[in-house]
Amino acid sequence: MSRRENTSGPLRGAIVALAVLAPQVALADEGGVSFWIPGFYGSLAAAPQQPGWSFTSIYYHTSVSGGSDVSLEREFELRNIPANVTVSANANLNLNGTGDLGIPFLNYVFATPVLGGQASLGVASAYGRVSSSVTGTLSGTITTPLGSRSFARSDSISQSVWGFGDMLPFFSLRWNAGVNNYMTYVAGDVPVGAYDSNRLANVGIGHGTVDGGFGYTYFNPQTGREFSAVAGFTYNLVNPATNYQNGVDFHLDMAASQFLSKQLFIGPVAYIYNQLSADRGSAPILGPIESRVFGVGPQIGYLFPVGTMQGALNLKAYFEFDSHDRASGFNTWLTFSISPAAPSAAAPPPSRAPMIYK
Repeated sequence: MSRRENTSGPLRGAIVALAVLAPQVALADEGGVSFWIPGFYGSLAAAPQQPGWSFTSIYYHTSVSGGSDVSLEREFELRNIPANVTVSANANLNLNGTGDLGIPFLNYVFATPVLGGQASLGVASAYGRVSSSVTGTLSGTITTPLGSRSFARSDSISQSVWGFGDMLPFFSLRWNAGVNNYMTYVAGDVPVGAYDSNRLANVGIGHGTVDGGFGYTYFNPQTGREFSAVAGFTYNLVNPATNYQNGVDFHLDMAASQFLSKQLFIGPVAYIYNQLSADRGSAPILGPIESRVFGVGPQIGYLFPVGTMQGALNLKAYFEFDSHDRASGFNTWLTFSISPAAPSAAAPPPSRAPMIYK
């Protein structure tokens, strides 16, 4: 089996699972949490896969915190502060959130080419626990037709919830040209997960989305070096429970890896998330809400046979910085994937030796 056959096919099964599956560890979507979880795509994101069924299971952990800007968004959303309040500059609030989720992902790769490329169709959800808290003090002035009055109070809200996440379907097409690989994808959110607009912690996001983008992977099987980047945009539908609509999001996931052997690889990962247009429906006192965050970290992976199938383990960790209107911290992804093994190099498809994934 060639080095490419030993690495790209099975690893791709692990990475695809990170692509469109993480549900929201939600402080609610309006609280600075996007449909797109930065870090979805990783190494070999655009590389073709083996035809047939694959299954991926992910343990996803995240721990984030935010200051007064994010906390006030949540207070207004939960209607703990009237929409006509003017909050003074000495507001001192802190938000914290954690999530531990198990994420199953089922994917099917079609053997028949579509538009000259390889098509795949998959769906994912999640089950787990998320918790959120807001603590601190704030003061301000409430203005009504009868006049104005000042207020000051301390808040301490803490909630947690167990439940299923939204359903996340996606469709992708991939093309291969030697060491260059290209991909386009479309994904969405079907809001059937555990969500309550009056609750601080949620697993679902409460509204639909449409997300799409393009990806590129460079992979040289002779040197074992690889680089991948996937850029996409998210359009969010109105949340019917809150009449709130997130702006258009841009996200860019990047990864590089070096295979130290046919089974072991290491490398860096990173992402950029930036909201291109402001949310609609937030309290006027908050001003335009446009989330932003960056993340970097390491990854390590290991490939191994599982009977006649191919298994893969992948661990990624991201540490976030330069956040705005969004809680930030760190997140880890531990992925186990099982997928069809690549065919023997002794019998490549006729006249299609470079396309060993097909």
